Amino acid sequence: MQTINDAVQVSVRSGIAFVTLNRPGAMNAINADMREGLLRSLPALDADGDVKALVLTGSGQRAFCAGQDLDESAATEPRGLAGWLNHQHAMYQAIRDVDKPIVAALNGFAMGGGFQMALLCDLRVAHPEVRLGQPEVKVGLGSIVGSYLISLQVGHSVNQQLSLLGDPISGARAGELGLVNELAAAEDVLARAAELATKMAAQPTMGLRVTKQRFRERTQADFDEACRAGIRYQLESYSTGEPQRTMQEFIARRAQKR
Repeated sequence: MQTINDAVQVSVRSGIAFVTLNRPGAMNAINADMREGLLRSLPALDADGDVKALVLTGSGQRAFCAGQDLDESAATEPRGLAGWLNHQHAMYQAIRDVDKPIVAALNGFAMGGGFQMALLCDLRVAHPEVRLGQPEVKVGLGSIVGSYLISLQVGHSVNQQLSLLGDPISGARAGELGLVNELAAAEDVLARAAELATKMAAQPTMGLRVTKQRFRERTQADFDEACRAGIRYQLESYSTGEPQRTMQEFIARRAQKR
C-alpha cells in the first residue's frame, strides 16, 4: 500500500490501481488532504505504464465517501468560497481526465461530493443496501454540480426528486434507475469492480482512450458551466448564513452523540 497522504492510499495489484479514500473516522469525507491526494495520485497512475485501470473505493465498510467534510465547509468564509470550490472542481476534473478505465466500488454510503465522485467514474458497482444521495438542500446549499452529473444518467423527474428532496436511495433503487451499473454482495463489491476495470482494460487501448475522450468532449462545456454556476449559487447561499448555521447545528448534534 502506497500512502499518497493520510487521506488517500494506493495499491497496485495485477495492473489494477486501487485508490482508497482513507478517512474512516470521518466516513471518508472530502477535505483538503483528500483533494490534494487525488490531484497527485490520479494523473500519476494514468501515466504509469504498469497500471492498466483504476478502482476508486473507500476505507472500511461503512462509507465510500460521506461527501464534503462539514467541519471544513462550516469554517469556510464567503470570501474564500470560490477558491475552495475551484479546488473541489479540480479534483472532479482529475477523475474526468483519467484516460484509463476507472470504476467506483461503492463499499458504503456515498453522499453529496462522494456520490458525485462515483458519478464521474466510468462505471459504478454497489451492494443493494448501500445508501446514495444528494443531501445538499438539507444544509441550505443548492445541488448544482450534483444535479448536472445526475442528469447524465437519469431523466429530469428523478433528478428533481433526488436533488430537491435530498433523501438517499438504496443501491438496489440506484441500480433500477441506472445510477449504478452493477449490484453485488457487499463482500464482493471491490472484486467485481476490479473485474469490470480489468475487462475494460483488455480492450484495445486506442479505442478505449478515444471513446473516453469523446465522452469528455461532449460534456466538458456543460460540466464547466455547472462548476461556474455552483460557485455563483453557493456564494448566494453562504451570503445568507443559512448553510453555516445549519452545518454548525449538525456538528453540535454530532458532538453530543459522541
